[in-house]
Amino acid sequence: MARWAALPVALAGLALVHAGPAVTWLPAVRRALPGLAGVGSAGHVALTFDDGPDPRSTPRFLEELGRLGCRATFFVLGEMLERHPEVARRIVAEGHELGLHGWRHVNTLLARPGEVAAEMGRAVDLVREVTGFRPVWYRPPYGVLSAEALVAARLCALRPVLWTVWGKDWTAEASPASVMATLLPGLRGGATVLLHDSDHTAASECWRSALGALPEVVERCRRMGLRVGALREHGVAGAGAVSGAA
Repeated sequence: MARWAALPVALAGLALVHAGPAVTWLPAVRRALPGLAGVGSAGHVALTFDDGPDPRSTPRFLEELGRLGCRATFFVLGEMLERHPEVARRIVAEGHELGLHGWRHVNTLLARPGEVAAEMGRAVDLVREVTGFRPVWYRPPYGVLSAEALVAARLCALRPVLWTVWGKDWTAEASPASVMATLLPGLRGGATVLLHDSDHTAASECWRSALGALPEVVERCRRMGLRVGALREHGVAGAGAVSGAA
């Protein structure tokens, strides 16, 4: 009977181990872990986009980035990449970087055991097959890490990275002005900016708010004397040299 009495404690311990990494979603925790948050070189800002590739919207971001003359990192979902490989190939062909956002936009804490690892490996293989490059960055959906996600990322040679500032561009109420106002307090040297190039998991057409804000984001950084580019150019703490070649 005594051994069964200990079962709830043991289960609680396992749950804590599984869910413990999720605290990195909290801004205070990310500030204490600058490498995970994506803090980089003081003279650089990393521009990142989540949830594509999306043929309705991602090309518009590529056109604007081309006009602005800067590169970015696109965190792609495996299910979107499988449907639209030609968009991912264009992202890479135009000098941008692909990171991994998982296969589906599912909270890693809610996935079945083994699901996150299997889908992560499948997505890594698909990125390599489609583009000829191996992704080196991993950003979990919702920014929520689990113990399994951390172990799987390590096995896949992926570096987890979150963000230092976001534009809250995924809501129906978002506008270019609201995105810019939300970003401004954290738009400084070393920042990793999170925006979305797709409405696949958010309010319909919300990507227009990020696209509309993009010129001002880049121009504001440049007026501060900051370079804007992809994570591979950002000098993320502890990342060392990053290579995406297969």
